[in-house]
Amino acid sequence: MSLIGNIIWLIFGGLPAAIGYFVGGLTLCLTIVGIPFGLVSLRMAGAVLTPFGKTVVPNPRGQGCLATFFNILWLLIFGWGIALAHIVGGLILAVTIVGLPFARQHFKLVPVALFPFSYQLK
Repeated sequence: MSLIGNIIWLIFGGLPAAIGYFVGGLTLCLTIVGIPFGLVSLRMAGAVLTPFGKTVVPNPRGQGCLATFFNILWLLIFGWGIALAHIVGGLILAVTIVGLPFARQHFKLVPVALFPFSYQLK
């Protein structure tokens, strides 16, 4: 069931979202300061490609001071916009019964978009 969901997800918006995360990650990796944020963005691109069958889990290395500092920076610069896009996309998809599983995936990605150094999809 998750294979079918992932295929439909890719066709109807998952692929452009993953490409956006991937291009953003590559752009951030161009600078030395942006490498940690770029690597997280690249990890999120892989997670957005196939969200069905995965759950949000705390990152074991995401509880320290540096991860908290990076989460705050990410939240202020990128995270709020990405999370807002997932919320709006989820609300739009939640209007129809057919879109409910896809809306659920968008809502599942919100904590990862807000705090990517503390959460990941597995």
